[in-house]
Amino acid sequence: MARHLITSALPYVNGVKHIGNLVGSMLPADVYARFLRQQGHEVLYICATDDHGTPAELGAAKEGVSVEDYCNTQHDIQADIYKRFELSFDHFGRTSRPQNHELTQHFAKKLMDNDYMEERTIRQFYSNTDKRFLPDRYIEGTCPYCKSEHARGDQCENCTKVLDPEQLINPRSAISGSTDVELRETRHLFLLQSKLQDKVAAWVDTNETWPALVKSIAKKWLTEGLHDRCITRDLVWGVPVPFDGYEGKVFYVWFDAPIGYISATKEWADAAPESRDWESWWHDAKDVTYTQFMAKDNVPFHTVTFPATIIGSGEPWKQVDFIKGFNWLTYYGGKFSTSRKVGIFTADALDLFPADYWRYVLMARAPEGDDSSFTWHEMQGLVNKDMCDVLGNLINRSMQFSVKKFGETVPQAGAWTALETAALAKTKALLEDFKTHMAQCEYRKSMSALRAIWVEGNQYITEAAPWTQIKTDPDRAAAILNFTMNYIRMIAIISFPVIPESSKMIASFLNVEIDAHAWLSDIEEEMTALEEGHPLKKPEILFRKIEDDIIATCEERFKAPVSKAA
Repeated sequence: MARHLITSALPYVNGVKHIGNLVGSMLPADVYARFLRQQGHEVLYICATDDHGTPAELGAAKEGVSVEDYCNTQHDIQADIYKRFELSFDHFGRTSRPQNHELTQHFAKKLMDNDYMEERTIRQFYSNTDKRFLPDRYIEGTCPYCKSEHARGDQCENCTKVLDPEQLINPRSAISGSTDVELRETRHLFLLQSKLQDKVAAWVDTNETWPALVKSIAKKWLTEGLHDRCITRDLVWGVPVPFDGYEGKVFYVWFDAPIGYISATKEWADAAPESRDWESWWHDAKDVTYTQFMAKDNVPFHTVTFPATIIGSGEPWKQVDFIKGFNWLTYYGGKFSTSRKVGIFTADALDLFPADYWRYVLMARAPEGDDSSFTWHEMQGLVNKDMCDVLGNLINRSMQFSVKKFGETVPQAGAWTALETAALAKTKALLEDFKTHMAQCEYRKSMSALRAIWVEGNQYITEAAPWTQIKTDPDRAAAILNFTMNYIRMIAIISFPVIPESSKMIASFLNVEIDAHAWLSDIEEEMTALEEGHPLKKPEILFRKIEDDIIATCEERFKAPVSKAA
């Protein structure tokens, strides 16, 4: 048994997230966590809402409530949605908790002590209309690179370029929209990433197993040279800066947010201190394998900026071993956007279809090698063909026939023929593929192997044809159905990381339970696990097809964006 620490990029607390956010971090992390638990490993899956920064302040101002009340409400909304998506967090914390304040200030003091932080006077936009300094995300304007008119002062969401506010064309306040802004001097603290360049580069070079997407992004930043980064802001909401003369300033959200992985683990441990030790996962944790999940726009901060913080502290904090970076899921070629309400949002998604529909579809079309475009017709095809016509059909027709002809118990076994032997040989090979791809976080390949196992079950029972055999050889029909019931049990177990609710329902038809911490043993033994006389239940409809009129309604309700800067 190994110890696996898993984190997914922290969702901003402001507003319900879109499905692109889900497939780019939390959902694949959950599938991986479930899979590893089934292999018998000790798994700790940690996430949290990113409560600080301008999105929270702007959201609170828009709703006319305090930032704290706003964050409380939004965290609860997101936690409920993720629970309904069956995301199996061991803890879903918050960066506004005292644990994150304490640890963020700890890292800042260490960086200061180690001469990796210094004060500088900078020019920052000040809004004469709002009568306040405007941190990066409070400034909007036109991107100097791609000309998107919706770029922020820290990064262009359209082309992913990291920006300084002064680079924006026609800057304006994100609070009031006013263009009456001017640059004024203010004092801030900088993380001296330039001094850490060689150490960060050496660390990146040790991570040879990172996916090409992740490695290329990290190398690009290092090749261009690491720049010293301002890590404080003129705000009230956030982690206070613990140095004299910095009253009324807080740390930049991108400084404290990754520390939230550690602090959320401390939240988890503080809830049961007698049995949980957060430091064993994070401090000098040589026996832990740490995997992070995120979309490509978050990769630079996790391969360069946060590692610089960790390295600069001079302490033996656990560094990530493997980063699974995703490209973007687009909507008919246009970009999803939380801020502009473009795309399908998780709450709406759950109102439309069961969580398992989304889990399977999003994993089957995970944006790994390139950006992947979501369309309603593709979702309809995957649900109807894979889930209904393959998996659902296998379970419904075989179990319905078995209950009808042999009653609500597993029929008697019989000697395997060449059909069973061949089906089992194919399935064993597919299972090895599935396990290998899952262990490597290759989701499209994993889903292809999983579907092939479903298909093999369908092909077996079609060829074995118990409905024909029963006319002349009832014992052979019984043996076919005994084999099939055990095959279905196997499918329920291996499909659990991807479609947990459906797997539990399949198991309930067989009067067994899914053990979230157990995988298959020897495959031949698994195919005899359900013995003659084991009680069965008449199956219910597992999946329902998505009809054309529903797709038409979805297309009308969620109109595709124009495929340009969104």
